[in-house]
Amino acid sequence: MPHLVLLGDSIFDNGFYTGGEPDVISRVRELLPEGWKASLVAVDGSSTEKIPAQVERIPLDATHIILSVGGNDAIESLGVVEGFENRYRGAVEACRKTGLPLTVCTIYHGCFSDPDYQRSVVAAIIAFNDVIIRVAGELKIPVIDLRLVCTEPTDFSNSIEPSAIGGAKIALCIVEAVKRSGTGGVEIILGRKLLV
Repeated sequence: MPHLVLLGDSIFDNGFYTGGEPDVISRVRELLPEGWKASLVAVDGSSTEKIPAQVERIPLDATHIILSVGGNDAIESLGVVEGFENRYRGAVEACRKTGLPLTVCTIYHGCFSDPDYQRSVVAAIIAFNDVIIRVAGELKIPVIDLRLVCTEPTDFSNSIEPSAIGGAKIALCIVEAVKRSGTGGVEIILGRKLLV
């Protein structure tokens, strides 16, 4: 018999938060095909470091695992991102006080030779880029999404600095942004392409 097991945090262990309505595991059980069963191993408040202990509690007859974890880890790191958001808002406000058109750029991912480190960098940058895009959206500031501009190893002269090729791509976006400044709306600029 197929047996689905839910691991993680309160995304799955949400019975406390449903006000008496069905929780995730109840809904899963309702939706599974006849003959399937589902177990909840997830524990509200768990972080990624708690998952190995949950894995030890997976029933022996389990056939499928679904994992949802990371929100509590992110919450524990909020101070870092919150500090960045406060500083970033201050920087944007200082620029806006000049009265000049402003375009902001996301943080590109760089080009690190170690694939594991590259994945870590990309993951870490997501929260910071979210701040940049959210602030830009709130203030209707155009964005150059450098993650979509510098995408090739040849775009970098080392792990984090743009090469002449990457610099040319960035320059193209800057010129496009300047040409389009004041056209209104929130724009995301990518080379000669424009996403509105």
